[in-house]
Amino acid sequence: MSGNTATKSQNNHAYHQSFNLFTTDPPPGVSNCFDDDGRIKRTGTVWTTSAHIITAVIGSGVLSLAWATAQLGWIAGPAVLFLFSFTTYYTSTLLAACYRSGDPVTGKRNYSYMDAVQSNLGGVQVKVCGLIQHLNLFGGCVSYTISASISMMAIKRSNCFHESGGKSPCKVSSNPYMIIFGVAEIIFSQIKDFDQIWWLSIVATVMSFTYSTVGLALGIAKVAETGRVRGSLTGISIGTVTQTEKIWRSFQALGDIAFAYSYSLILIEIQDTIKSPPSEAKTMKKATLLSVTVTTIFYMLCGCMGYAAFGDMAPGNLLTGFGFYNPYWLLDIANATIVVHLVGAYQVYSQPIFAFIEKIASERFPQSEFINKEIEIPIMGFKPYKLNLFRLVWRTIFVIITTIISMIMPFFNDVVGIIGAFGFWPLTVYFPVEMYLVQKKIPKWSTRWLSLQIPSLACLIISIAAAVGSFAGVVLDLKVYKPFKTNY
Repeated sequence: MSGNTATKSQNNHAYHQSFNLFTTDPPPGVSNCFDDDGRIKRTGTVWTTSAHIITAVIGSGVLSLAWATAQLGWIAGPAVLFLFSFTTYYTSTLLAACYRSGDPVTGKRNYSYMDAVQSNLGGVQVKVCGLIQHLNLFGGCVSYTISASISMMAIKRSNCFHESGGKSPCKVSSNPYMIIFGVAEIIFSQIKDFDQIWWLSIVATVMSFTYSTVGLALGIAKVAETGRVRGSLTGISIGTVTQTEKIWRSFQALGDIAFAYSYSLILIEIQDTIKSPPSEAKTMKKATLLSVTVTTIFYMLCGCMGYAAFGDMAPGNLLTGFGFYNPYWLLDIANATIVVHLVGAYQVYSQPIFAFIEKIASERFPQSEFINKEIEIPIMGFKPYKLNLFRLVWRTIFVIITTIISMIMPFFNDVVGIIGAFGFWPLTVYFPVEMYLVQKKIPKWSTRWLSLQIPSLACLIISIAAAVGSFAGVVLDLKVYKPFKTNY
């Protein structure tokens, strides 16, 4: 996605092609500045790529895994976590192989997930993919806004409980906190593209490890305090919930875990930041293995220790559901790191949408100064900031829309669960498998073809079940639906 929206990059591309027509050697120094597609040289490594992936994957959803594990139990909970991690890793390696069409080293680059689908599958599948991908990304941004406001409110409530000795109900409105988060995102959204937010991803990754570790440590401390491991082999017991509720909750837990692992929708965009040689696919496979392994270890530890600490009563969010009240200062630090992480995660999810719209606008109106002109604003001690008016207006409107939707539908996490459940199969499994089959010219009904299609069908069934469970959650939330008036 690097430079996808900038007319300067398009000019570089034209310039790069023009000198290749007349000379066998590029002008001195130029080959060191540009990649084989004429765009400014990419600088991503295994480490920056892993940081981008971990930022996208380990959201505050890690703290809901104790609840998900509680619905499934000691056998199915860890088994489902491992199953989703392996599926995500395997299909991500298939998708990484589709970054270049044809030769894995010199083939034509695909700059986005939709470009890869266009090159390999084409037709109506491109439109379907684009719709699902951008709906998922948009839903993720709304979800992050809601999650960040809940963490900010948790800090306020934690301090209130401490000061009142637990006597005050400490009701807090979510709206001011959503607006604060929105203002921060308007500022950060003016960062031009993915290549320039590597530092934000690394900060966000450190934050995610911080709050995950706090949640894990509090879970261990709770187990040590009570002296026993709670929970059962089959999950939450009938009586605590009804038989029907247990089924819906189990399905919803599948959706939570599936959504927790979903990052395939931005994998190609992340891969487009990687330098070569070695080939981008090799670097991405290493980064995927590293980040999915780290993520799974954290998911297993946080989910299992939270369940061991609370059993059937595991809260929806370990740090904001007030499973813990003390030490309150540690909870404040952990929730603050969640907010910082979500600022970065919002950017990782919104950048592909920004690039997609800006690319279309630039192609439709190539002569428009409002869309294409960059105004240099000098900044003392730094490089001049290049302000683009269209980028300023459109990205600000996007953030405002996500903030307003978050305020209208603060239970949107359930809706995102539905989007995540439906998005997991097509984006993480179906499209990567289908593109890989085309790319490698694997014949239908061969052993290799069947070994890819059968797991794909199984994932479809799991995704449908997860969507049904999440939909049931939305139906329950609609009974207490109050737009702009949510208090916690």
